Amino acid sequence: MKNVVVLDYGSGNLRSAERAVARAGADVTVTADFDAALNADGLVVPGVGAFAACMSGLRGVRGEQIIGRRLAGGRPVLGICVGMQILFEKGVEHGITTDGCAEWPGVVERIEAPILPHMGWNTVESPEGTVLFAGLDPDTRFYFVHSYGVRRWDMPPGRFTPPLVTWSEHGERFVAAVENGPLSATQFHPEKSGDAGAVVLKNWLSTL
Repeated sequence: MKNVVVLDYGSGNLRSAERAVARAGADVTVTADFDAALNADGLVVPGVGAFAACMSGLRGVRGEQIIGRRLAGGRPVLGICVGMQILFEKGVEHGITTDGCAEWPGVVERIEAPILPHMGWNTVESPEGTVLFAGLDPDTRFYFVHSYGVRRWDMPPGRFTPPLVTWSEHGERFVAAVENGPLSATQFHPEKSGDAGAVVLKNWLSTL
């Protein structure tokens, strides 16, 4: 059984994430301990609320260093909801720009949609070769709660295999998930997405 740490930095549905990952088959610890988070087989970074507040909490436990060191060593990380958003370069909320972890280029900004927040079940469009969504039908729905997202994918081609980007739509298209070597993330909440979310978590655990 793989050991997974759910990073406790003051933001996120920690206990629901803990229960969901445990049900998916991992030995789960919720902690802010630097060494435990750095050395676990897998790290889950949850997040709810404002981008700036999440980044402040993350820096308070040196979470951006944990994420960076894990990825440098090829050790898997999964970001969820705002825990995905903070992996991008910047977040813009209420006219305030906050630096993110900059693991991916891109800006988290308010989605253009007639009704916000985007709350409820929605389908996603996953790319060929996806691991997270393996075994799931194209009409499978996942649970979203957000008003902000990444509306454009701007990573230029380079020497490395490009990330697999999954999209969803609410008023406009936005990034719903990214798979990039050891770094994966979902804008939706797999821990609130029932059987479909359980499959996503099991698929992620299979990469550890």
